[in-house]
Amino acid sequence: MLELKGVSKRFPGVQALDGVSLMFAPGEIHALVGENGAGKSTLIKIITGLLQPDRGEVHRDGRRLRFRSYRDSLAEGIDIVSQEIEVIPESTIAENIMLDKLITRGKTGIIDWPAVHRAARACLERVGLPLPTGTVIKRLSAAHKQLVQVAKALAADARVLLLDEPTSSLTEHEVATLFGILRDLRDKGVTIIFVSHKFEEVFALCDKVSVLRDGRLVGTKSLQDLTRKELVRMMIGRDIDRAHLGRLDAERGREMLRAERLVRKGKVENASFAVRAGEILGFYGLVGAGRTELARVLIGEDRLDAGTIYVRGEKARIRSVADSLERYGIGYVSENRKEEGLLLQSPVRTNITIAVWPRIAGRIVRAVSRTKETAIAYRMIDGLDIRTRGPEQKTEDLSGGNQQKVCLSKWLAADCDILIIDEPTVGVDVGAKDQIHRLIWDLAKTRGKAIILISSDMPEIVRIANRILVFRDRRIVGEIQGVDDPAKSYAELSAAIGMHLH
Repeated sequence: MLELKGVSKRFPGVQALDGVSLMFAPGEIHALVGENGAGKSTLIKIITGLLQPDRGEVHRDGRRLRFRSYRDSLAEGIDIVSQEIEVIPESTIAENIMLDKLITRGKTGIIDWPAVHRAARACLERVGLPLPTGTVIKRLSAAHKQLVQVAKALAADARVLLLDEPTSSLTEHEVATLFGILRDLRDKGVTIIFVSHKFEEVFALCDKVSVLRDGRLVGTKSLQDLTRKELVRMMIGRDIDRAHLGRLDAERGREMLRAERLVRKGKVENASFAVRAGEILGFYGLVGAGRTELARVLIGEDRLDAGTIYVRGEKARIRSVADSLERYGIGYVSENRKEEGLLLQSPVRTNITIAVWPRIAGRIVRAVSRTKETAIAYRMIDGLDIRTRGPEQKTEDLSGGNQQKVCLSKWLAADCDILIIDEPTVGVDVGAKDQIHRLIWDLAKTRGKAIILISSDMPEIVRIANRILVFRDRRIVGEIQGVDDPAKSYAELSAAIGMHLH
C-alpha cells in the first residue's frame, strides 16, 4: 500500500498541494485527474523523490519513505513514465531502456552488450514496438519514443508504476497494447497510478479515480459508481456543454488557401482541398494518417514533390517556415509544443513575440524593442486570458492549457490570416480544453481567420469544425460537410466519419 498523509507543497505565489491524503492499493489502476495546475504533477514528483514535500509524509506498507532523489524511488520499486519525452537522443534504444541496469560480465565491470540488447528487445516486444534495439533514439517518432519510455519502466520491474499522460502520442493500436500491459501488471499486484485528461481512457481502464482541484483532494470514487458528467463536475465545479459552438457561415468567406494534388513521397498522396476565411476545416485521422505530414508541406518544413499551393488566389512558392509566415501569413501551432512550439526556459514575453522580432527590431542597431515586446505580450495575455504572473514568468512554469494559449498567441501576434493548429488540446484538462475550443471558434467567427484544425479527438473536431476531411493511409479519403448544422447529431457525424476509416 502506498499512502500519502497530509502532503503539502508551496512554490512562490502558488500553493501546489494543500494537505493531500491518498491511498493507492496493490493490484489496482488508480486514476489521478484534475485541471492543469490542480497539483497532479507535483504529487507525482513527490512520490518519485523529484520534489520534497513542505509538510506531510509518504508511506509504503507502513514504512515512511524519505527520498532524496529519483534514484531512491527506483531502489524502492517506484518508477514513472513521464508525459515529457525524456530520452537521450544520441543513444540507442537499448542504451535508453537499460541505462540504469546495464548488465556486466561477472565482476569485471565490462558491459555485456549482447545481454543488454536481448533484455531491451524483450521489453520492446512487450510494448509491441518491432524496432532494432541498436536504433538511435533521435530517429524515432514521438509515439515510438513514448513507447521506449514505457519499455524502460517495464525493465525496472517496478511494483508501483506512475504514468503521466502516457497515450498523448500513441496510435489507437498502441494504446490498446499499452492498456493490455497495464491490466496484466495490475493482475500481478502492481500499483498503477494513471494520470490522464482523456475521460474515455479513465473509464475504460481504471478501477478508482481521485480528483484534485486547486491543490486539494476533492474525493476518491469507484468508477463503477461515477458518470462522466459527475467526474467533470468534481474536477471543475460545473458542467461542460459538448454541443457544437455554432454556425460559421464560411461559404461567404474569401478562399484563403487552396492545395491541388500535393505529393510528398511516402508522406502525402494527391491531396487537394481549399479553406476559406472564417472557416474551421478539420483534418481527422489516426496518428500517421498523413495530416501532420500535409501540414509540414504547407508551411515549407518539408519539400513538395508535386502539386500546387495557392494563397489568396495566387500561386505560392513556400520554401521554408519563414516564407510561410512572412510572405503568406501562415502560422503553425505544432502538436509538440514542448519540443517544437515553445522555448520553455524563456519568459512568456519571448515566446509570444519571437515570430515578430524582425518587425519590432530597431532599423539601425536591429535590437528588439523590450517596450514593444512587453506591450504585445500584455495584449495577448489579456486577450487570450493566459493565467500567468506576468510576461516575465518562465513558460515552463505555466499549466499545459496556458502553454497552448501562448503557442496560439505567438501566431496571433504575427497577425496570421491562415492558422494550422495541430492537436490543440493534447495534455490539456477538460476546463482548459473548453476554453481553447471557444478561442479557436471565435478566431474564425469574429476575426475571420482561416483555420485548419488537425485532431485525432473526434468529439473535439465535431464540436468546432464546420467541415471535416478524413485521412487514411496518407490520403484524403472522405469529406463531411455541414458539421456545424444543429440538426446533425454527434452520433450521425461520427458514424459518417467512421465509414471512411475502414
